[in-house]
Amino acid sequence: MNMKSTLPEPIPGARPVHLPGLIAFECVARHMSFARAAAELEVTPTAMSKTVKQLEAQLGVRLFNRTTRSVGLTESGTQLLDTLAPALEQIRASVQRVHDTATRPYGALRVNTSYVAYASLIEPHVQDFLAQYPDITLDFSVDNGLSDIVGGGFDAGIRLGHALQRDMIAVPLGGLQPLLVVGSPDYLARSAPLHTPEDLLNHDCIRQRLNNRTRILSWTFRLGKASIEIDVKGRLMLDEMRTTVSAARMGCGLALAFRPFAEAELASGLLVPLLEKYSPPAEAFHLYYPSRAQMPGKLRAFIDFFQACNR
Repeated sequence: MNMKSTLPEPIPGARPVHLPGLIAFECVARHMSFARAAAELEVTPTAMSKTVKQLEAQLGVRLFNRTTRSVGLTESGTQLLDTLAPALEQIRASVQRVHDTATRPYGALRVNTSYVAYASLIEPHVQDFLAQYPDITLDFSVDNGLSDIVGGGFDAGIRLGHALQRDMIAVPLGGLQPLLVVGSPDYLARSAPLHTPEDLLNHDCIRQRLNNRTRILSWTFRLGKASIEIDVKGRLMLDEMRTTVSAARMGCGLALAFRPFAEAELASGLLVPLLEKYSPPAEAFHLYYPSRAQMPGKLRAFIDFFQACNR
């Protein structure tokens, strides 16, 4: 699909713009001195005079009346300065704003994250971050898919593990997130014994979709130095860990959850940890982004702040 340009069409017959000459002219006109203008632009007075003369030759008009003691604008010079000075000031302001995004925490930051990562690592500290960085606007997109952050217009993403999208820079965020099986005392009291991972085949297990209805969270366990995946069965499938934990708390079956995410229910006794000695190696969440080069100040502030909060 062809995108129609929004840039203005060039004026037919218009003279080409010599931007260095225009900048030199505006600087001389502002100082009314070739020497002071040359000092600001870090060139010699001779080079400054030559640049302005080239602009005058290109335009076919004299812009300055010069004597050995003073410099003054001609009528044409005054006319050009009246329109040129505001335009150059707007350009300088735009360039400064772009520079500010790289050198100070400023602007809108878009982050794609799973709900578990947001609830565990981000949400408890959002208010403090906003208070510390009043010039940053946070925009979170929460889903369970591994989004294309570049294609989606995101500055960063947060997901489990370090092997994420190709060509991404990944930095750890928070500690290890051990997975374990949990169940309610009520469910366990009326169900078959559970001593080994294979015993899960005799239980109702609440399964979780990961993204786009195509991937299911695998129930993988450690047996010595080996690992085993159990193809659990169950009559309930959900697509977020908060709903699987809630369903387990209500006695609907056993759930597989990150321990920190279910910590409140475990501490209160509403859920019981199971098969802990068979739990797989824990992984950490990682924040990933496209490149280290010219990292915006807003992203650097976000990474430093939330890494410090989750040490």
